[in-house]
Amino acid sequence: MSVPRPYSQLSLNVNLTERAVCVDPATPLLYILRNDFECNGPKYGCGLGQCGACTVLIDGIAARSCVVPVRAAVGHAVTTLEGLGQGEQPDPVQQAFIDEQAAQCGYCLNGMIMTARAFLSTHPDPTDEQIREALRFNLCRCGTHVEIVRAVKRAATLLRLAPEQVEQR
Repeated sequence: MSVPRPYSQLSLNVNLTERAVCVDPATPLLYILRNDFECNGPKYGCGLGQCGACTVLIDGIAARSCVVPVRAAVGHAVTTLEGLGQGEQPDPVQQAFIDEQAAQCGYCLNGMIMTARAFLSTHPDPTDEQIREALRFNLCRCGTHVEIVRAVKRAATLLRLAPEQVEQR
């Protein structure tokens, strides 16, 4: 028989907004983002941190939210796909993926975009090989890898043209 875990009132900074949630601190961050905060960018893929569909930025660093306990996000800035940009004002990385039509089913897009955003903050002028290396642990089963690499190259150019957007939101 398992002993029920105690719930705690936690405060999270998600997409520049302080949010409170009463939850078991060991709950995966992904569940809180999707179920409690209605952030649907991060997807449940494998649940093991291996596919990348659930990727978010924590203090600007790409993290697999399906294996990060919510307690680990307390005191840190969490950015989801929704926090990068939306609708009329997409983030340059989002815009580049749109421009290059770098999606078929779109399930991997969250992880590709979030990982690319973190990567480009430290590699402003990457080679194709560096891009492939940075994204190697993000799984895409549709085969849009060529378009994804082109999108990241385009995003690098867009970010160099708009350096004020290099800072993580």
